Amino acid sequence: MTNFESKIRTIEWVNNCSRMVDQTKFPYEFNYVDIKTGDEMYDAIKTMIVRGAPAIGIAGAHGVVLYAQELAKKGLSLNEFKSELLKKADYIVSSRPTAVNLYWAVEKQKEIIKSYEGDIKDLIKTLTDNGKRLELEDIEINKKIGDNGAQIVPKGATILTHCNAGALATVGYGTALGVVRSAFANDPTVKVFADETRPRQQGARITTLELVMDGIPVTLITDGMCSYFMKKGMIDMVCVGADRIAANGDAANKIGTYTVAIAAKYHNIPFYVAAPLSTIDISIKTGDEIVIEERSHDEVTIINDKKICADGVNIINPGFDVTPNELISGIITEKGILRPNYTDSIAKLFK
Repeated sequence: MTNFESKIRTIEWVNNCSRMVDQTKFPYEFNYVDIKTGDEMYDAIKTMIVRGAPAIGIAGAHGVVLYAQELAKKGLSLNEFKSELLKKADYIVSSRPTAVNLYWAVEKQKEIIKSYEGDIKDLIKTLTDNGKRLELEDIEINKKIGDNGAQIVPKGATILTHCNAGALATVGYGTALGVVRSAFANDPTVKVFADETRPRQQGARITTLELVMDGIPVTLITDGMCSYFMKKGMIDMVCVGADRIAANGDAANKIGTYTVAIAAKYHNIPFYVAAPLSTIDISIKTGDEIVIEERSHDEVTIINDKKICADGVNIINPGFDVTPNELISGIITEKGILRPNYTDSIAKLFK
């Protein structure tokens, strides 16, 4: 299997700060910003300068280091330092409650903090090294996900995706789009249909941008068009990412994913979720336990700085929905493709 060489690196620890692509500026600008403090990282995650569950996880790990660097200037004892840093770590996690990768990566840093005995300077170095390790691991994990998924992509397939689960949602390769990249590397006739993904337009602004940058054919459609193209026989499979997967295989992803899954089931089109093991939360039995983030109403009511609806109208804006496991053909991970019964296949994987 040949890996695709993507031009994109979303987040990287450089010169004692976290350098990341500012995804709020797409598609007009492709700029990097340096995040230099813990509070700046909290805001970067909250405002979606960085987004996508795996990338948010790495951002969280970096955020812990940034807070550590700041606390080191306060002349605290080791125990005081550790206590304050653990509080800051928990604060970072509160920025985006649905994406379990954020919790997972910060917990990895917290484990180091809790067990550490020694010099504060050495603790900061250990946390920094661990953040860098998680970065590089993310790319390798995504390439394995891509290779595993590519094996089930039919020759010349058109793959529908929703939101952005690509290089820009991870450190640099992608989960759902990692499957696309690996498939395309071996079969350049593979192409993508991208849902625009309202209300934040991640498909339109981000998925199309990174696929055009990497020379992979992509067609943009509105969210309401997917069933039309499925009925016309123009979609061969669906592959999406996930922000949290329950122990029974229920999968939370960007709002609208559930609708796509229902349409795919009706048209007998395989629907796959691509995600690393760090996205699977075996502490929750079903998707009913997943906390769904309610986002700003302005995302729905304002386009290009102009209001598109009447004043006083009620707005509900959940950021995610949960696709029930019975609509999912397979969960593509770095360890292979999980199949129903997901309760059993996930439990076996985590033994």
